[in-house]
Amino acid sequence: MGHLFADRAEAGALLAERLLGLRAPVVLALPRGGVAVALPIVRRLGGVLDVLVTRKIGYPPTPELGVGAIAEGGEPVMDEALMAKLGLDEAELAEVIAGERRELARRVSVYRGERALPALAGRDVVVVDDGLATGVTARAALRAVAAARPGQVTLAVPVGAWETVLALRAEADEVVVLATPSGFRSVGQWYDRFDQLSDADVVALLSWA
Repeated sequence: MGHLFADRAEAGALLAERLLGLRAPVVLALPRGGVAVALPIVRRLGGVLDVLVTRKIGYPPTPELGVGAIAEGGEPVMDEALMAKLGLDEAELAEVIAGERRELARRVSVYRGERALPALAGRDVVVVDDGLATGVTARAALRAVAAARPGQVTLAVPVGAWETVLALRAEADEVVVLATPSGFRSVGQWYDRFDQLSDADVVALLSWA
């Protein structure tokens, strides 16, 4: 199957059409890629755009393998099935988690400075990313949002692995996804252009909002 989207901006514009029932929500993008998807959504719906910073918690021998994630304002959320398969205990990841907390704090400072997250209590919130593979970072983000007692919470992504989309329906009031293609290996395979964004790119996108 070929690419579904030219780039994140096109994916966000298409996603916005599926969210028209929401009026002026708080749109929280998971950086970095989610910010480029979220900008067209805010331009279409109105509301507030901000980031909700998350960090993957990697398996120490193979850091690119995510065994959990942490979101600002939340606690680590682990992939329990994968942890059991690897014979890992969360206590063994204490050093990795501490490092990711430091990086998370650094990114919050870069993206938001001293500004706090928008107040979420009682407000409709849309959590946006550029796709769902394992979904562990989205799960951490949704749980951090839930702790702030928002109104309706919607997870919105252009593309995702079907099993992940199903699993995350328990974490949000609504999950909006444009495509759940078979043969899902990675998020980037469904985009024609899937450039890695820098911190400076994220700051620029937020300023354009």
